[in-house]
Amino acid sequence: MTESSFSKSNSEPNKLVTGLKIFRQIWKEMTLGVGFWGALRPLVAAIIAAVPFLFLGQHFNRKHQKGFDLALLQIPLALTVILWFVLWGYSIFDAWRDATKLVAESNN
Repeated sequence: MTESSFSKSNSEPNKLVTGLKIFRQIWKEMTLGVGFWGALRPLVAAIIAAVPFLFLGQHFNRKHQKGFDLALLQIPLALTVILWFVLWGYSIFDAWRDATKLVAESNN
């Protein structure tokens, strides 16, 4: 009878686990493998974008034209308060998404 390749176990010899290896693995998990700033950049962009009326998240991501366009778009939408809140929520999401793309592109 042939053995299935799924049932084989390749047991590795017991490797010495040091505190440095554990710390390195925890750091890699916390920073998603993109470094500390890469992991925090989308969060910072979303927090900055949460400042109403200024659209700073787009400027933080160096998307200045988009920030200016959204600032001009908010003038007519401010007359309808509900649509202004939709635009504000979209700007927070957009800043987070653009920052995530920048981090992903910098790793490639």
